Amino acid sequence: MDRDTLKLELKRLIVDECDRDIEPSALPDDAPLFGPESALDLDSLDGLQISMALQKRYGIRIADPKQLRRILTSIDALAAYLEAQ
Repeated sequence: MDRDTLKLELKRLIVDECDRDIEPSALPDDAPLFGPESALDLDSLDGLQISMALQKRYGIRIADPKQLRRILTSIDALAAYLEAQ
């Protein structure tokens, strides 16, 4: 799978898991997923849902909350982490 396809797949996963009403392709790759600048307005429960969905879909388990927070900073960061695995 190429990187652009992976990023779009991750955007769809996040929008679906967090039940947000936004077109996945409208999310910038480098925009923060959490915090005041985020278009998604995600919180810690959303982070947990995303983590569980990543485990189910890609077979990765991220147990350390600090590591999860670094990985979920943006779509770019998440895609780079998955490609490295």
